[in-house]
Amino acid sequence: MLKIHPLYFLSLIAFLFSCTETEKPDSDFGLDYQPLEVGLFWEYEVNETIVFGESDEESSSFFLRDRIIYTYLNVENDLVYVLAREKSADGTDWAVIVNYLMQYRNMTLLRTFENKKTVNLVFPPELEKTWDAQIFNSGNPDEYEISFLGKIEVGQQSFSQSLKVLQEEDDDEITFRDNRYEVFAKGVGLVEQYYEVYTYCSRNDCLGQKIVDSGRFTHLKIKSYGKL
Repeated sequence: MLKIHPLYFLSLIAFLFSCTETEKPDSDFGLDYQPLEVGLFWEYEVNETIVFGESDEESSSFFLRDRIIYTYLNVENDLVYVLAREKSADGTDWAVIVNYLMQYRNMTLLRTFENKKTVNLVFPPELEKTWDAQIFNSGNPDEYEISFLGKIEVGQQSFSQSLKVLQEEDDDEITFRDNRYEVFAKGVGLVEQYYEVYTYCSRNDCLGQKIVDSGRFTHLKIKSYGKL
């Protein structure tokens, strides 16, 4: 009878185990760049300026807080997260101003805000990856791009694993300025949102002078986050 040394069996088991570990697929698609779970919240410091007309504008500072309050299954059997957006002048007394939705769909982060659906992030995140943020809408395409991956500072906080989604960066210096981006941190979610969309005066006496006659500037920076 052929005898096999016990060490052979030990070596074989070790080999099979190592193969299993090596061939195990990577399941980290980066979904935790925007965690979704009931009870999670994000509080932001906000600076905002609204321009109603030439020499007519209003600036303010306040706080916004987004909370995931419940979930439901939609007709496509997707799990949808409902968020309450609250506003506060002092960071203590909060009032709900709107509810909106977020969900994962086909390896994207889909946000529905004021009945407008936008793909704000795609998974897994890769530098210079682009996509049509309006793919689920019937309007014109709007290309977003991951323009940065790495460490970033937002206010007094530092995030070692973060990404920047460049939504638009354009200024024709005659009719409009449109600068928008969002920053997501791994394990946290949205930590910064920048929105600067203005139209310039286009009358003959002011054309090309970059005089803003309407638009809005809103800048959100993360203040705190966690789970209630």
